[in-house]
Amino acid sequence: MKQKRDLKLVAALFAIAIVWGTTYLGIRIAVHTIPAWFVAGLRQVVASAVLLTILLSKGQFKWIGWKSLGRQILVASLMIIVANGMTTVAEESIPSGLTSLLTALSPIIVFLASVAFGLQKASLKGFIGVIVGFCGVAFIFRDGIGDLLDPNYKTGVTYLAMAISGWAAGTIYTKKYAHKSENLFLDLFYQFAYAAVAQLIIAALVSSSTNVSQWTWQSLMAIVYLGLFGSVVGFFCYNYALKRVSATEVSILSYFNTIIAIFLGWLVLNETVTYDLLIATVLIILGVFITNYKKPEG
Repeated sequence: MKQKRDLKLVAALFAIAIVWGTTYLGIRIAVHTIPAWFVAGLRQVVASAVLLTILLSKGQFKWIGWKSLGRQILVASLMIIVANGMTTVAEESIPSGLTSLLTALSPIIVFLASVAFGLQKASLKGFIGVIVGFCGVAFIFRDGIGDLLDPNYKTGVTYLAMAISGWAAGTIYTKKYAHKSENLFLDLFYQFAYAAVAQLIIAALVSSSTNVSQWTWQSLMAIVYLGLFGSVVGFFCYNYALKRVSATEVSILSYFNTIIAIFLGWLVLNETVTYDLLIATVLIILGVFITNYKKPEG
């Protein structure tokens, strides 16, 4: 039974790395013709519609009460509206390499916050693992670090900093305070539905152009992909894993997103795989191993 649970956890962690490793490409395609906040809001419309269909078909849809709704709204505000929303907006104005580099700061912030809030003990092993993994990501994009000083990227970097902070705060809250729900799909439905309404209201208020005729089918299909896989599959697996391992162990998997994103560039766009990438991959895998390694008992 334990082995079966472990296999489920491994599958969830693997899905997180794969699915969220592809979302940067999806977002870039979506925001090419659709304003960012509309992309973010419509993504959650797709996600909430999928979950509502599943819940209704199983007879599991129900009102969760105001107290539980308040918790879902807080988590959705931090991890979906702020984190996903601001990341989507940021990708309108900053290079994907810089986005990946800055997003890779998240595990470091989660690790420090986890120690501060008593979710895990401070350990040299954990700190070294997170730093080694980040060095792998920074090694890939070291030529783009100078972009941080480019005034044209100031707004995008600010949005991304807000996104990283929101994600880290949401992860810590979910791990430490969130109610142990028996129906994760039901919780996620309320999160996605609330986020969809909020983000579409923001889109209507701040988007300068809403000419739907200019939206391409590629961008629309990217939104469907983001909703189905990036939101439903990704968030379900993330929350599932978060209940079983430390917040740092889950967050550090975001380092693999960079490897996957570059692999897709090689596979789809015929981009060159360099020795730098191979070195960085070794550093990232080493960092994840150091952070998660536990001595065998007995």
